[in-house]
Amino acid sequence: MPYGWGWRLSGPSFEGLRSSVVSKLTDVPKRILIGRALRSDRLGQTLLPKRVALPVFASDPLSSVAYAPGEVLLVLSIAGLSAYHFSPWIAAAVVVLMFTVVASYRQNVHAYPSGGGDYEVANTNLGPKAGLTVASALLVDYVLTVAVSISSGIENLGSAIPFVVEHKVACAIGVIVLLTLMNLRGVKESGTLFAIPTYVFVAGVFTMIAWGAFRAVVLGDEMRAPTADYEIKPEHPGLAGFALLFLLLRAFSSGCAALTGVEAISNGVPAFRKPKSRNAATTLAMMGLLAVTMFCGIIGLAMATNVRMAENPGKDLVHDGVPLGPDYVQHPVISQVAEAVFGHGSLLFIVLAAATALVLFLAANTAYNGFPLLGSILAQDRYLPRQLHTRGDRLAFSNGIVLLAGAAALLVWVYGADSTRLIQLYIVGVFVSFTLSQTGMVRHWNRLLATENEPARRRHMIRSRAINAFGAFFTGLVLVVVLVTKFTHGAWVALLGMCIFYAMMTAIRRHYDRVAEEIAAPDTPSDDMARPSRVHSVVLVSKIHRPMLRALAYAKLMRSDTLEAVSVNVDPAETRALHAEWERRGIDVPLKVLDSPYREVTRPVIEYVKSLRRESPRDVVSVIIPEYVVGHWYEHLLHNQSALRLKGRLLFTPGVMVTSVPYQLQSSEVAKKRARKRQEWVAPGSVRRGPAERAKESSPPT
Repeated sequence: MPYGWGWRLSGPSFEGLRSSVVSKLTDVPKRILIGRALRSDRLGQTLLPKRVALPVFASDPLSSVAYAPGEVLLVLSIAGLSAYHFSPWIAAAVVVLMFTVVASYRQNVHAYPSGGGDYEVANTNLGPKAGLTVASALLVDYVLTVAVSISSGIENLGSAIPFVVEHKVACAIGVIVLLTLMNLRGVKESGTLFAIPTYVFVAGVFTMIAWGAFRAVVLGDEMRAPTADYEIKPEHPGLAGFALLFLLLRAFSSGCAALTGVEAISNGVPAFRKPKSRNAATTLAMMGLLAVTMFCGIIGLAMATNVRMAENPGKDLVHDGVPLGPDYVQHPVISQVAEAVFGHGSLLFIVLAAATALVLFLAANTAYNGFPLLGSILAQDRYLPRQLHTRGDRLAFSNGIVLLAGAAALLVWVYGADSTRLIQLYIVGVFVSFTLSQTGMVRHWNRLLATENEPARRRHMIRSRAINAFGAFFTGLVLVVVLVTKFTHGAWVALLGMCIFYAMMTAIRRHYDRVAEEIAAPDTPSDDMARPSRVHSVVLVSKIHRPMLRALAYAKLMRSDTLEAVSVNVDPAETRALHAEWERRGIDVPLKVLDSPYREVTRPVIEYVKSLRRESPRDVVSVIIPEYVVGHWYEHLLHNQSALRLKGRLLFTPGVMVTSVPYQLQSSEVAKKRARKRQEWVAPGSVRRGPAERAKESSPPT
């Protein structure tokens, strides 16, 4: 064998081999956990029929009946057992509110079927600030939905398995990780998995309501909850007047937790099968009817079976004059009612208990579908990092799913997976979005009525406007009640979170706008379009802006035999816009578009460059990459790192030369000043050694 033709286990070739092996080893567990990557053209196959969309988008409001009745009774217990007789009236108010919100959102899904939901409605009709307020509120509420649902599910499961209660934070975070992996597999697959326990829960609750009503009305049986013999020691006995009214309003605001997640369907209209708007509206109606019936049924059975609940059960629940003590574990209302109706340890009781715990875990799926989709829309509008707009291997918005999981896990850890503490932060955000959305819909109908002359369509618009106007008034009233009654109990934390999201998204948008303005391609010739004097081969193009024009001008300088611009088709709409702009400007370089069915940028370019090498092995391919330079570390998080990844891959491709054409943004001046200060810094003792020795020390080693 001639010298130098053997294998060398070092250098770029070995590094490339090692990188390939490591990539394959890390890809195997990823495929096992979330499945094979799906092509972009299979997106239509992931759309949901109504029977799957109901558990996917409505699992939150459906499952909230497992804890919302208990929250009502917990608040009423402050005034003692005598206040319990107000619970049916509070339930009636919640029912009216639920029907109002459902009817209002049915107008939303028909008017705005693109999936923007409350954000799009507010942004279009009330302006960007209102839209950003709604987006901030929804993002906070989605994170809280995951934290509250899973914490409540852990508490329900802990009544049967003590280990779960003893390690509830770890168990809750474990459930979050499991749900995250399930959602990373794709919306349709996760929806199919979630459909069975959700429907079992709904069937179990309806069976409990029907059998309980039959036993009470027809058989005349006396059903007693496990806590029926306990007395409640009121914290504030004899409340009357304004104090009693305030207590009832607080109980009503806690019961409004049953409405969380209603807006998720309006955000998820694109995920429905055609006709999308009609299917979404039908699913909304089904969800509202089921949730209202279950909520009222559980409240009624809780009254019939004499359920007792207290905010401090060890101290406020008394049996034979003696407090139950700190070791007492208070079971949720639905568990106590099920035990009274079915009997402790019966098959139906066990099935309902298991389904309740499971559906509370899966209720977080509403947020897992709403948060990433809203994050994608906000990223497209440049309010969040662009990475949130990209679909993952399974055509789900993977980055948004992971971000939601991380935020929810942090919240669970901070609040110790305590649903009673977490629920005080809840529903503020959702009623902010309800109110602004319905106000925006009123302005939407006013705008359309100003130009519509057909009587039938005008009558339809007037009716829709009346529904939305009543919804805006009612939800606005509830928002005031929630803020007044829950502010000091934790609602201020949710408001603080909304303000942080608002400020962060405003700053991100300002950064993207500044960068877009700085790199915008001019209509008239400029320095960026000036042709130097020689070199080239392949210029990578994402869109037409100053960095690209500068790279193209530099490529013309090289005067190579062939020169072409190459773009990767990740988004067909953006590719069409690029073609149109390319032709409009009359750029005299051919534009080649590489197809990317899996929405990858790096691999299609690598494969294309390798194909050029295979066609002409003796030629050298020069890849020119335009990129702009930023000065702050956090700015790197706001821009994708595809150029860096591409350069790293091309380094190991023989016969390929990579050239970066940097475009310095204004913020890069900060880094330049830092570098200049480091150069100007004089080490102690360097003055004594003299300029010759200092220059010798500062010179690079040979």
